[in-house]
Amino acid sequence: MSETTSTRQPAPPTSGVADPAALGLAGFAMTTFVLSFVNANIIKETGAVNVVLALALFYGGATQLLAGMWEFKRGNTFGATAFASFGAFWLSYWALVKLTPASAGDIHQAIGLYLLAWCIFTAYMTLAALKTNLAVLAVFVLLTLTFLFLAIGAFMNDPAPDSMTKVGGWFGIVTAAVAWYASSATVVNATHGKTVLPTWPR
Repeated sequence: MSETTSTRQPAPPTSGVADPAALGLAGFAMTTFVLSFVNANIIKETGAVNVVLALALFYGGATQLLAGMWEFKRGNTFGATAFASFGAFWLSYWALVKLTPASAGDIHQAIGLYLLAWCIFTAYMTLAALKTNLAVLAVFVLLTLTFLFLAIGAFMNDPAPDSMTKVGGWFGIVTAAVAWYASSATVVNATHGKTVLPTWPR
């Protein structure tokens, strides 16, 4: 998730591996975007979760996990931890929704704990993101708030239209938009060999 410097030619890939940040951010952004429309109660179709699950399994999950492995290859501890972890988050989300039987009963407190745990992880990754760039930092700050509101909503188990889950959904939409920008900046700048879309490195 590093800033591409303004040069005439793209920087050569580290260890022969291209920067996987654009791919990882794109997979995260799209899956978050679609799920957040459901959480924000903008899309109310009961079958909408199937679209989310498809993205969670392949684009948000498997693709981000691969991006994390490529970041390990590049020696980027932050990128590897972030992408591999959030890839695993989407895969676990798929398993949670797909494999939990209808007879499991009420699990809203367990879901709240699950989301709170991801909020804690994202919060300390935000501290690490202070050394990346403002675009990536904004993604992590917004995502921390998204998980926080979703966790509160789950603990409250409040289905009201103005619930904390809906607030978390709106934060998720903004998070996805910023992640898409960071992704586009990474790929556009690398392709052009100069800074076209700034990410404001720190």
